[in-house]
Amino acid sequence: MLDRRIARTFVELAGTLVLGFDAIDFLHTLTERCAELLEVDAVGILLADQRGALSLVAASTEQARMLELFQLQDEEGPCLDCFRTGRPVACDDLAQEPQRWPRFTLAAREQGFSAVHAVPMRLREQIIGALNLFRTSPGTIPEDAVELAQSFANVATISILQFRALRHSEMVTEQLQNALNSRVVIEQAKGILTERLQIDVADAFSLMRTYARNNNQLLSDVAEQVIARSPQVAGLMRTSKPRPHE
Repeated sequence: MLDRRIARTFVELAGTLVLGFDAIDFLHTLTERCAELLEVDAVGILLADQRGALSLVAASTEQARMLELFQLQDEEGPCLDCFRTGRPVACDDLAQEPQRWPRFTLAAREQGFSAVHAVPMRLREQIIGALNLFRTSPGTIPEDAVELAQSFANVATISILQFRALRHSEMVTEQLQNALNSRVVIEQAKGILTERLQIDVADAFSLMRTYARNNNQLLSDVAEQVIARSPQVAGLMRTSKPRPHE
């Protein structure tokens, strides 16, 4: 059963590219599937922009999103180390190694996390980001789960780099930068929906994502329409709290 779910996930990730490359949706799908299949509590993805600076592009939970943002702001943490070295970084119990990343460890425990494992998104010498696994309880992530996480990271890396190869380098750099920039627009739209509909941030994101898929639109385009109060998304702005999704 697990093997079948893993195979379906690889097919799903490949299908995302075939149907049209929406980088944010593609990477967010990856975080969700990793959380399900690797039996970790949260997953985040950091991706480098054209200057080599990391940005948060996807997180499976709000707690992971906050912790990833803290790492970027404070420039300290295992996910940054993973990106800088191009090698996996792990800590089975943050409480046992508080001196390793003092500020990160405090922030992680405040968000409810006790262990972390980061794997690089790299192809040979080219490193484009990091895939980060978080656990709420101390303990070693099984080796086969880490290997699967690395496989997912490799698929994502190859997919992104393959997409780059199909376009002129300048055009691709602009597309990836737009994906990172769209994250800001999406966060603003989530805030608007959260306030307007009195729902939490995760539900706001789910509403926009479902609406984008159902209407064959990019997530960033829907977010811009929400910010602009466009009549095109009037129905979305009146939507009640979504039902739990799979």
